[in-house]
Amino acid sequence: MSAFLIAMIVVLGVNTVLWTTVGLCRAVGSRFTRHRRWPNQGSRIGAGSVAVLIAAHNEELIIARTIRSARALVPHGNVFVVSDGSTDNTVKVAAKAGARVMDLSRNRGKAGALTVGIDHFALADSFDVVMLLDADTLLAADYLETGLPFFDDPSVVAVAGRATTLIEPAPRTHRGRFLVAYRERFYVVIQYLFKYGQAARPINVVSIVPGFASMYRARILGDIDIAAPGLAIEDFNMTFEVHAKRLGRIAFRPQAAIAYTQDPDTFADYRKQLHRWTLGFWQTVLRHGFHWGKFWGALGLYIVELVFSSTVILMLLPLFLVSCVGTLWASVTGSELAVAGQVAEAFPPAAVALGVLLPDYVLTIFTVCVTRRPRYLILGLGFPAMRVVDATLCLRSLAQALLSTNVPAAGTWKSPVRRPSATAVAGARRPL
Repeated sequence: MSAFLIAMIVVLGVNTVLWTTVGLCRAVGSRFTRHRRWPNQGSRIGAGSVAVLIAAHNEELIIARTIRSARALVPHGNVFVVSDGSTDNTVKVAAKAGARVMDLSRNRGKAGALTVGIDHFALADSFDVVMLLDADTLLAADYLETGLPFFDDPSVVAVAGRATTLIEPAPRTHRGRFLVAYRERFYVVIQYLFKYGQAARPINVVSIVPGFASMYRARILGDIDIAAPGLAIEDFNMTFEVHAKRLGRIAFRPQAAIAYTQDPDTFADYRKQLHRWTLGFWQTVLRHGFHWGKFWGALGLYIVELVFSSTVILMLLPLFLVSCVGTLWASVTGSELAVAGQVAEAFPPAAVALGVLLPDYVLTIFTVCVTRRPRYLILGLGFPAMRVVDATLCLRSLAQALLSTNVPAAGTWKSPVRRPSATAVAGARRPL
């Protein structure tokens, strides 16, 4: 029983239970609080006061679709693109699609491109809200309708967009469909079971405002060190800056500000992207350090569990194999191997396997209920193996962040291989 509980706690996580409980309390409270019911009736900030800023590097295949998605929601002159050292036709395609384009001759990285774009187009002075989009992002038709009302609360300075996997165009291989499904489960778990609780009004400990499709109150952008040196990604750092400088509250609801993103469909691209994300996280933690406060306390709890669970997950496979050998040897010979027998007694193979597979599959079932994609029930059987990949990349990037004094690339980027499509889906059906 102890082996089962240990495996279950490692796979499911204390943070998952904690923030899911807080989220449930928030949902119940919202039902009984009439003056805070959702959705709000309109917003004092209109679409004309929203600027859309897209940083792009060699995105000629998909950026036109993203620009059309944004122009369907804001006035045509409100969409801005910074081409970050692109060597393809990104600039021409973006201009033809109707965006106002700035062409940087040198690849500065996304954070550098955003900083230059905000200054060059004077976005903080000309608009109330600045939306940051990735070049592969498509906005739900009601993105602004559901997202802008948050800013009616003057304490709200950022609205975290809800990430949803873009399944059209479909991945080209079975492995690609598996990877995209696993990524979607990650989004569902993080946003429904973590972020919704973390964004509760009295708590405000959201750890990331995703840079793929989120909104910031324009007046705070000057207070955020967007292009801090030595960071692989910018969105963790921007979020930490909001908390460290006490700029205001971060708002999030799974039903609001929904956007679609094209996730990697090859293992090489998945590995590179996840490594970049986790490296950026650890670099940001090291840059900011820890302080007193709710956010830093929640962050500390998450980090402790992340390192512990990643380590244990990597140990579970050899532990399971040794336990199986010990059990099999005892059943065949009637005697016990010294070490393997002790391991098998302390960690029975069935208990370890059940403790890993059961809670992991519960997360898959929850994802199916949210997305209404029952095929994930089959694909989800292979998801535990991806947890091993994630744990490996997590610990590897932690070591790199701790040991590397000079980070190669330092924010410069190369996007995953894109799946081109001529179909714009700005008004795509919003997931239930």
